[in-house]
Amino acid sequence: MNAILRPAPLLLILSACAAGAPGSPAPANIAAIEQTSGTTSLLIGLSPVDEKVVWGSGVRGTWVRTIDGGATWTHGVVPGGEFLQFRDVHALDSNTAWLLSAGTADSARIYVTHDGGAIWTLQHTNPDAKGFYDCFDFWDARRGLVIGDAVDGAKVILSTIDGGVHWDRVRSPTLPPALPGEGSFAASGLCLITRPGGRAWIAVGTPVARLLHTADYGRTWVTDSIPLVAIGAVAFRDDRHGIVLGTDSSAATASTNDGGRTWTRGGPPPFGQGFYGGIYVQGAKHPTVVAAGPGGLAYSRDNGTTWTVILNNVYWTVGSASLRAVWAMGGRGRITKLSGF
Repeated sequence: MNAILRPAPLLLILSACAAGAPGSPAPANIAAIEQTSGTTSLLIGLSPVDEKVVWGSGVRGTWVRTIDGGATWTHGVVPGGEFLQFRDVHALDSNTAWLLSAGTADSARIYVTHDGGAIWTLQHTNPDAKGFYDCFDFWDARRGLVIGDAVDGAKVILSTIDGGVHWDRVRSPTLPPALPGEGSFAASGLCLITRPGGRAWIAVGTPVARLLHTADYGRTWVTDSIPLVAIGAVAFRDDRHGIVLGTDSSAATASTNDGGRTWTRGGPPPFGQGFYGGIYVQGAKHPTVVAAGPGGLAYSRDNGTTWTVILNNVYWTVGSASLRAVWAMGGRGRITKLSGF
C-alpha cells in the first residue's frame, strides 16, 4: 500500500561555527528543511537521482520516493517483505530502483521495480545459510556489485551484468583471503561505492579496517590498509580524492589524494561517536563532506580534520544531488533536506 503526504515544511537556518583550521573557508549558512516521509520506519538507504527524484529504504520492508524534490513523498512496503530490513537502495530514475535487504540466509534479498514502486520483483535470494549482505551499488542499468560478510574464510562479492537478473560470485584471484569474522557495516548503504569506468571501493570494517578497490568492474582488486580502528563507509569525489569514515570515536576519518595508495588520518568526530556514512556534496565550491551518525549530521571542508555540527538528531545515511539538494535519513522516518553548501 502506498501513501502520499504533503508536509508543512519546517525550515531551520543554521549558522554553523566550526573549530576550523586556520585559513579554511568560512562556514556557510546551512538550510535544513524537515520533510514528511509518511512512515515511522527507520530509514537506512538513500539514493538521489537528481534534485527532484530521490529514493530511500528502511526496516519493515519500507521504501520511500519523491519526484518533486521532497515536497511530497510516497512510501510503501514490499509485499512479502514486511520483515526485511532494506539497508540499501539504488535508483536509476523515477521508475527503476533496486532494494537490498540485510540479514542472514534468505533474509538477504534483492528486489527491483520498473514502475515507481507499484510492483516489486524479487531478483535474488541469498543461497548461503551463513551469508549476510551489507551494501550494493551500480555503475549503470546493467552492471553492479554486492558486498557481503565473509563466509568460511572467503569474501562474498556478487556481480551482475544484466541489471540484476543474474548475480554471480566474484572469484578473482586478486581478492585477498578473508580475515576471521570479516565484514562490512550495513548501516548506511555506503560501504560500497562505484565510479564511472569500472572503479569501485568497498569499506571492510572488521576486524581490521581495509579498503578493496577495483578499476575494471571487479575483475581484479587491490587492498589498501586504513589507519583507523574500524570503517563503515567510503566516498570519492573523483578517482584520486576520497575519504573513509570510521565507526569509532577516536579518529573517525582518513583521506587520500592518490586513489587510495596512501591515507592520512583526520580528526575525531564532533559528537563523541563515530559515523555511519558520508558523501561529498556535488557541485560544492570547496570539497565538502557531509557525514551522518548516531550523534547527528556534520560537515567538513578539510578532509575530516575538523567538523561543523549541523544537527544532533540521529541519522543513518546521506546523499547528494547538488549543493542545493542534500538529503539525510534516519530514525522514525526522518528525512531532512540540506542546502547552502
